[in-house]
Order: sequence, then structure tokens, then C-alpha cells
Amino acid sequence: MPNHAANLLLDFYDRLPTSIAACVDGTEPVRGDTGFSPGFLLPEPDAKLEKFFSVATARWQPLGSYSGHRLNLLDLTCNPATGTTKTFPSLLIVARAVEYIRRYGEAVTIFSPTSANKGVALRDAVLRAIDAGLAEPEQLRTVILAPRSCQAKLRSSRLSTDPALRALNPLLVYGGAEPEQVKAIGRAFSEKYAGDLRARGENLWFSLELGNYLVADTARAFFEQQAAPAGAAPRLHAHAVSSAFGLLGYHRGRAVLEGSGAVSQDSRPASLLVQHLGTPDMVLNLRNGDFDRAGLPAYERDGGLYRQSADPRFPQVTYDPDEVLDPTFYTHRPATSPEMNGLIERFGGDGIVVSLAECVARYAELRELLAGSGCELPADFRQLREWSLVMAMTGVLNAIDRGLADPWDDVVVHGSGCYTAADYRPLEPEAMHEVSGVEDVAAVVCG
Repeated sequence: MPNHAANLLLDFYDRLPTSIAACVDGTEPVRGDTGFSPGFLLPEPDAKLEKFFSVATARWQPLGSYSGHRLNLLDLTCNPATGTTKTFPSLLIVARAVEYIRRYGEAVTIFSPTSANKGVALRDAVLRAIDAGLAEPEQLRTVILAPRSCQAKLRSSRLSTDPALRALNPLLVYGGAEPEQVKAIGRAFSEKYAGDLRARGENLWFSLELGNYLVADTARAFFEQQAAPAGAAPRLHAHAVSSAFGLLGYHRGRAVLEGSGAVSQDSRPASLLVQHLGTPDMVLNLRNGDFDRAGLPAYERDGGLYRQSADPRFPQVTYDPDEVLDPTFYTHRPATSPEMNGLIERFGGDGIVVSLAECVARYAELRELLAGSGCELPADFRQLREWSLVMAMTGVLNAIDRGLADPWDDVVVHGSGCYTAADYRPLEPEAMHEVSGVEDVAAVVCG
């Protein structure tokens, strides 16, 4: 099977209105004092928009076979300014803001909590829009709220080094004990202060909503149909997940294709959720119907490690049963679990949790599989700053070895994130604002 590449936004731009209709109920702007959305109208394609979207590339890369299963990589990490799949929805979010600014002549400030990657991608998309001439810096801004546990993932760019852009696009760091609290703080701030900001002529858009992310990810299904259509051989899609926005978007895209008659629902691929022990919530919910960590198998200390053999869907060995392999995956009790469970019940699939010890044990093997793929791993795994791809690959190989993937001949790994310490400059300390709650956020954003 040959390699394929595509621009997931430009190449499928004409299909996005259908994707939008499949993902959201209303497409018009919301312009009230208690909430704002720019709507889902997109700019007409032109040279500036093409420049803006030029980094929205993806690759389909065969990786050979493993124990009788054909492995393929859907590489979503091609934008060097992010190294993650968050590029695609972030570009669309900003494009929608640009269209609103053009139509109404009003400024938009995109506000989002993040574990890191969403925020990095939004900041990159805003900077790209400014550089492409789609909006002026005072018209289009972003405010990001991230937990301190993910500070090492935050990147320097002109939004942090240019004093004027830094002031317009603040990055807030929350140092509380629960990283996920950034979501509650961000939502509470937006609900309390959006009206005040609108009275000053500023539209504050709290963008962390599922529909804002699903639309771009529908293009994964369109690209698959172009590059390597699912056929008679049963296919499994694997993804390292926190809330599974990417897989849900993929399935919405498949539904669009099926609704148009382009493909049959009979060939809809199954899904493998891959998680870590810090937040195994989707796998727990899939298997047990709840999020209770009591559903984890019991681990016994053995020679400095912890081991279990009772449940193949959880790590057989770990350094720590409560370890946080990658703080990117920080969501507890995700609201998306019921929908994802329903898709797996209908179309097949499973879930598996991996440990750092298992990823390290597989690392040399993964380096070999990924050599020449465009997602090469560094020789020293200590240089990794984003473990999503390694987690997904480890989960796939473990699932195959443990008989969890027996029904599927083809496996597609969504390469949703992979970057190292050498791929970026960390965010400068002077570009961060320490916050502990809603009023601290207001002091920075509202002045």
C-alpha cells in the first residue's frame, strides 16, 4: 500500500458544511451577554486562507505487520509548531472567528482551558491568522489557562516574545492540586465576566465544547476513504484518549460518508481506546459501566515493580499503579464515555490501559516500526515530551499479544501527538501569569 498525504482542511473544504450539520444543531452566531459563539460559517477560500491552512497536513503510512495484523499510521503530527492533532480543530476554530470578525466587525477573544496541547495549537492558529493577514492582532486574541503540571509542554512563539502580542494573548498557569480544575475555573470565569466584556465590545468565546472539535476530525474519515478505504478485511482504529474527541469526530465523518452512499456501514471500523493509569476512566466505564477506580485490578509488589495478571486490559507491570504517564491525559469522568461506549457496542472495539514500564519495554521495537515514517522516535525516550503515539502503539501491540485484537486484520493507529524536547523552545517565565481562581483570571483578562 503506497504512502498518501493530504491537507485535511483544504482538500475536504467542500465537505465541511455537511460535517458541521452532522456535528452541531445550530450554526448561527450566539451573541448574548451570557455566552458567545461565532457560529459555523467559514471563510471563502483564497490565497490568505490557503496559507493559513497549509499546515493542516496528514499522512497515511503503512508500518508493516505484527503477528499477522497489518499496521498503518494515520500521522496527524505534521505541523512542527504543535506536533499534535489539535492543529486541525484549532485552525477551524480560528477560521470561524475570522469569518465572524469580517461579517460583524467585532473583535473575538478565544478562551480555552487546556492540559497543554489544545492551548499550544490555538496560540499557533491565532498567530498564523495574524501572519496570513486574516485579522489584526487587536481583532483576534486568545487566552489560555493551563495547569502547572503541563508547563513543560507550553511553547515559546511570537505570541510570547513580542511584548504587544504577549499582552494581547495571555497564558495563565494554575498551580492547584487538581490539574483538571482549569476547566471549572475557565467556565466559571466565562459565565461571570462574558457580559462585562461584551459591554466593552469584546466577545469572549469559551471554545472548549465538543462540537468545536468534532468537525475537523471528520476529515480523518474522508482521508481514510481516499488513501486506504476500509474493505472486506475487518479494521480497528486505535487512539490514545482522554475524552476521545478525535475518535468521535472520525465516527461522525464515517456517518457522513455512509449517509452519502460513499461507503457501507458494514465496513465501519472498530475502535480501541488507549489510556494510562492516571486517568483510565473511559476504559473503566466501557468495561464496568462506571468510573470507579475500584474496577482496576489489584497490583502486587514484586521486585520493585507492581504486577497483575487478572485483567489483560490493564498493565501487567507498572512502576506505580497511580502513575501519570503523560499529564496531557487529565480528564476524569468524561461526558463523552456514553457515546463512545455506544459506538464500540455497535461497531466493535475495546479498551486497554498502558503503563510507562510497558512503553519503555516496547520502545526499541516501536522505534524500529516507526523508522522512516516521519514520526521517528528519539534514541533516548527521556527526550519525549508527548507520549500519545507511544501509548497508542504500545496499546496496539499489547492488545494483539493478549488476544484483544483477534477479530481485526487491519489496525490503524491515530498518531495524535509526538514531540521531543528538541522540537521547541519552552515558554518564557515572563509570559506566564500565575492564577489560583476566577478573580485572578479576571485581573489578567479584564484589566
